[in-house]
Amino acid sequence: MADDLGILSFGAYLPRLRLQRKAIAAANAWFSPSLKGLARGERAMANWDEDAITMAVEAARDCLADRDRGTLRALSLASTTHPFDDRQSAALVATALNLRSALRAMDVGGSLRAGTSALLAAFDAAAAGDVLVAASERRNAKAASVQEMQYGDGAAALLVGRGSPVARLLGAHSETVDFVHQYRARDRAHDYVWEERWVRDEGYLKIVPTAIAGALKAAGVEPSSVAHFCLPCVLPRVAPAVAKRAGIPEGAVRDTLAAVCGDTGAAHALLLLVSALEQAKSGERIVVAALGEGCDALVFEATGVPLARRGVAGSLARRREETQYQKLLAFNSLIALERGMRAEVDKATPLSVLYRNRNMIEGLVGGRCRQCGTIQYPRGRYCVNPECNALDAQEDQPFADLAASVMSYTADALTYSPDPPAYYGMVQFAGGGRMMADFTDIDDGRVEVGMPMRMVFRIKDVDPARGFVRYFWKAAPA
Repeated sequence: MADDLGILSFGAYLPRLRLQRKAIAAANAWFSPSLKGLARGERAMANWDEDAITMAVEAARDCLADRDRGTLRALSLASTTHPFDDRQSAALVATALNLRSALRAMDVGGSLRAGTSALLAAFDAAAAGDVLVAASERRNAKAASVQEMQYGDGAAALLVGRGSPVARLLGAHSETVDFVHQYRARDRAHDYVWEERWVRDEGYLKIVPTAIAGALKAAGVEPSSVAHFCLPCVLPRVAPAVAKRAGIPEGAVRDTLAAVCGDTGAAHALLLLVSALEQAKSGERIVVAALGEGCDALVFEATGVPLARRGVAGSLARRREETQYQKLLAFNSLIALERGMRAEVDKATPLSVLYRNRNMIEGLVGGRCRQCGTIQYPRGRYCVNPECNALDAQEDQPFADLAASVMSYTADALTYSPDPPAYYGMVQFAGGGRMMADFTDIDDGRVEVGMPMRMVFRIKDVDPARGFVRYFWKAAPA
């Protein structure tokens, strides 16, 4: 029905860099030869200019690709790796997406089930309007650790509201138990993980089946009717064991994507849900669960409504094999590289200027002349069309989703860049308008005039003296 409450749309994003686990194992074999047993497959690795905020923006853009963003009433961003302790990440995501200011925004964190908890809260709030839920992680692990092999970076987004849903929520159940299988103290950069057998036997095999049983009972669904079972877990064979205890058919257990992207933390349950929604047929039941100081379990029924999105399948297909383990260390500040004098620039961010120009900087909003239709970035008081030059005739024109191409470019090996050389140049937008922009995700110098580009929200740089992260839009190969 057209006014059903459910998941209206979904999206996902995985960084295109896929670090080969054999490269991690080979680099650390002198210290931890046991890592060779985990050296199969690859993990998604964020570029130096990506974090939980930028990846959430990309997943949300995928989710909202053809939808009216004016219907959104709330936005939640779930993560255990928010870049700021005291700055709302969801507000920055909302600005980058050019959402209206009359919006309820919330950061959710503190647990690996933050994504499912945010999704449950979205269903509670969706009666008042559409709610966008994003979950995103850039996970950091110690060098030569098992977690470095298991973790991955990525994001997923779901739109909840009334309309023609791709899936309806049939029932849910939560168990809150202070079972600590891993944690990260506020003053620490890395997770501390407890013994695997304890986590498996006392956590996954006891707490998760209880939550699933409660969710199935609330939904009025028999376990045998479940067609897709999504359970994030880095331990092998745990998901089938949990399914068996819950009475769910073994054939319903979904691939955890461990071999192709790694575990993306609080985002992974929603990432697996998106993957299931891409393939689920009408009437099929989906169970998704997430362990973390208890467990959330949700039961969905797919409607079979087709939805063309990049999603998980498209994100997995868009990959570049990476074999330089040192990049992982450098991008995650696990080693101190000599950056040189050109990197020794101290510049504070004037927060008043950032606020006054937030739509231009964070939302990439330029201007369109009401008299002649010329678009320009940045927006100015005068139209740049020499045959018009109208004064104060500019209205907002978002540029982020306009197709673009390279007009000119430079590869600069002298300017400091965390991933040299630094690529930048003039970008021409479809319909007019151009701007100088940094380029990102460039493969082996493959840039040419006329190359199609798309704008992506990324980290511009980091102020090391004050800990402030500056974000802006860059051009990436389309």
